[in-house]
Amino acid sequence: MLSPRSVLITGANRGIGLELVRQFLQLETPPRHVFATCRCPDKAEDLHTLAKSSSAVSVLKLDVSVPASFPRAREEVEVILQGSGLNLLINNAGTIDRADLSSVTVESMQSLYLTNTIGPLFLAKELLPLIQKAAKASPGQPMSCSKAAIVNMTSKVGSMADNRSGGRYPYRISKAGLNMVTKNLSVDLMSDDILSTSLHPGYVKTDMGGPSALITAEQSVQGMLTVMAGLNTETNGLMLDYAGKIIPW
Repeated sequence: MLSPRSVLITGANRGIGLELVRQFLQLETPPRHVFATCRCPDKAEDLHTLAKSSSAVSVLKLDVSVPASFPRAREEVEVILQGSGLNLLINNAGTIDRADLSSVTVESMQSLYLTNTIGPLFLAKELLPLIQKAAKASPGQPMSCSKAAIVNMTSKVGSMADNRSGGRYPYRISKAGLNMVTKNLSVDLMSDDILSTSLHPGYVKTDMGGPSALITAEQSVQGMLTVMAGLNTETNGLMLDYAGKIIPW
């Protein structure tokens, strides 16, 4: 059963992030703390509406493309947790650029790499002491998303084995980099009993996915929460889709 005491979700103002907040609150045992972060909280009307329905939700300002802002966000989380650890970090925020070989630019590569790869890595690094504290609070328990975990929202277009169409240079490469972040974390944090896994949410009808996508955010998140509930030592360091299928690197 998925039952983290605390979870932090980036990019929580819309799409998959907002739906993650909504469905975590609907769990049989919902988190005591849901840290819903986004770049512009003042404009996140849907998120604030959701936050009003539950005292568990804390809306925080956090821009994953500005790592210098992470310490302040971590301090806010620490104050709210009051000495407890952070059980689950979901690096959901990201951006897309479909530039092909003829149109890709240095700027587009740098921008996506910063948001999709560097940001998640350094946010995990910033929050690591809190995640380690959560892991230490449950000694002897197996690795899980309820104990201590980092889940990185990836895309199967970052899979080299799955790449049969080329193109989308900034997005593909930034997600492939994120997958390596996941794999590295899974190795480096294994001794701390901290799980690290990449999840592919599917082709989702969001602002990024567009109206022609195959599934809704609700369907995607339902699947991913089921997958998260089953993550363990065996799935540490893997890339899975929202149905639990392993995607090759």
